[in-house]
Amino acid sequence: MKKKNINEMSFLDHLEDLRWHLIKSVAAITIAATGAFLAKGFIFDVLIFGPSKASFITYQLLCKASQYIGMESFCFTELPFRIQSRTMSGQFSAHIWTAITAGFVVAFPYVVYQLWKFISPGLHQNERKHSRGFIIISSLLFFLGVLFGYYVICPLSINFLGTYQVSNEVHNDFDLSSYIGLIRSSVLASGLVFELPIIIYFLTKVGLVTPAFLIKYRKYALVIVLIVSAIITPPDIASQVIVAIPILILYQVSILISRIVIRNQKRKEKKHV
Repeated sequence: MKKKNINEMSFLDHLEDLRWHLIKSVAAITIAATGAFLAKGFIFDVLIFGPSKASFITYQLLCKASQYIGMESFCFTELPFRIQSRTMSGQFSAHIWTAITAGFVVAFPYVVYQLWKFISPGLHQNERKHSRGFIIISSLLFFLGVLFGYYVICPLSINFLGTYQVSNEVHNDFDLSSYIGLIRSSVLASGLVFELPIIIYFLTKVGLVTPAFLIKYRKYALVIVLIVSAIITPPDIASQVIVAIPILILYQVSILISRIVIRNQKRKEKKHV
């Protein structure tokens, strides 16, 4: 059946169209999640429990860096905690939800593609032409955020929280769901935060944000960035600074993107005069 023109579609037609895009997205996530479910050994032994081992690459790099400046605070042979499951369905539930999370991460480009297929009919032909890189750029930023969360935020958080003690009488035995929840939230939060330039691009396109606005409220944005860094990282200054730096860079990139969008809009206006 031939697809209706965007101007001819009713509200119910739009809902039906959205429903099919959502179904396709869920199907892609389900397929990817099934693959992740079957790859249990790699997902858990290598990826999930990787940051809990002293041999993890981030710890090795931090150890070398600390030795270079005359310190050995990040050098250790093992992390002093154990991970255990305290409920009957704990391991199975962790397996299911971890597979779904991995499925979402893997299928993210296709999910973005379906989102693009839904909103692109409402754009002008010229806007669609200039926004073809949306899927690639947004996916690249998301994956960069996921990697940053996994290789930076996760090991910093696990190292801090796993070694923190209020007393030698208290031993750290973490529940499996708590440990995986920390990794999941760190990875997904970082992936979404790295989408800031894309968000600013669309907000500028619809006129809600301007470069002048972003520059004027940059000092407030700095405070928000520090708050976000404090939320997704352990409460030590070094970790917060490490996380804040790329977010601030993304904010500056967003200002540049906003300027480019405004400049292109002004050029179009001059052509139509």
